[in-house]
Amino acid sequence: MNLILPVRAARPRRRLPAAWRTPLAIIGVVIAAAWIVVAVLAPWIAPHGPLAQDLPRLMPPSAESIMGTDANGRDVFSRLITGARTTIPLALILVVCALLIGTIIGAVAGYIGGWVDEVLMRITDMVMAFPTVILAMVIAASLGPSIMNAVIAGIVVAWPQYARITRSLVLSLRTQNYVVAGRLLGYSPLRSLRVDILPNVAGPVLVLAALDIGTAILLLSGLSFLGLGAQPPAPEWGAMISAAMQHIDAWWLGVFPGLAILTVVMAFNFIGDSLRDALDPLATTSRPAQNTAPESADTAESAPTEGVR
Repeated sequence: MNLILPVRAARPRRRLPAAWRTPLAIIGVVIAAAWIVVAVLAPWIAPHGPLAQDLPRLMPPSAESIMGTDANGRDVFSRLITGARTTIPLALILVVCALLIGTIIGAVAGYIGGWVDEVLMRITDMVMAFPTVILAMVIAASLGPSIMNAVIAGIVVAWPQYARITRSLVLSLRTQNYVVAGRLLGYSPLRSLRVDILPNVAGPVLVLAALDIGTAILLLSGLSFLGLGAQPPAPEWGAMISAAMQHIDAWWLGVFPGLAILTVVMAFNFIGDSLRDALDPLATTSRPAQNTAPESADTAESAPTEGVR
């Protein structure tokens, strides 16, 4: 009599997608997380007040001030990490607002079509016809120099690209069988758009948003550098670089804020690239076959040992 015990299938180990295990993805996540922690804990990390003028003027980096001081005797390191509380959150707000506005406009235009599509897309084309930086400068100058007006200008110039990509995706999805079936079942246009279409649009839009965070930081810093964003004595990276232009010999005044902008933009670009690879349907369908082959072989080898005669 042969007694065969059932073979217990091996549970697949949960792993992060391969796109998030690449060196660039890890570096991007670590740098972005570090800057977010710095922005949150800036009041406790900063050794001096960002506006305190209690140090020697134009002192180079030293043990007393690791990044030196500016022309007013303010600690550059304290102003740098405090500036992260301004630049990074406002860049995130800019991207989220532009994403919401552009996605709604693009989804409505693509789903309804007709004259609504024509009107909304012509408005989008009008905004996209102007160079992004020049249009942002005009809007910020018209509203008045301030960091919040710079954010508004950034939202105005950023939403059209979300509208364009959302409209193109909705146009390709609204004729799919499952969308048509939902309409035949009595789904309202709003429900069909919310349940059947927008979840399938979210991937490409989120990738674009992740890549746009770095662009938003550059735009806000550029407007502040031109005097249309944050105003002195606010600790903002672009404004700090602008002030450094008056003291070329004091290299530390512009180098450290520039490195801060470089690292943050680089980190979010890495994250955006990794998010794009993670949401790529071709990548996600080809990798499991490669990862599960060794496990199936191990199971096949161990199967005969489970039988007891």
